[in-house]
Amino acid sequence: MRIEAYNQIQQIYNSSKVQKAAKTEKTSRMDAVQISSIGKDIQAAKQALNETSDIREDVVSPLRQSVQNGTYDVDDDSFADKLLDGYSV
Repeated sequence: MRIEAYNQIQQIYNSSKVQKAAKTEKTSRMDAVQISSIGKDIQAAKQALNETSDIREDVVSPLRQSVQNGTYDVDDDSFADKLLDGYSV
């Protein structure tokens, strides 16, 4: 077994490790995010939906008043037809 060859190989590996460490110290990276115009439009639409109410008071309030007064009338035939349409698929 030749010891000189082992020393030469060890010197080669040690020198390459030092060079790799020096390279990694010099590099610096910066992350960046870009949002497309479509993404901005979707974000604006979501914000507008969050600000609006789920209940349309102009439609619901007259119905609510007629139910509370007892004057809301349901057509029996129309109700039955719609109920059966929902179950007969």
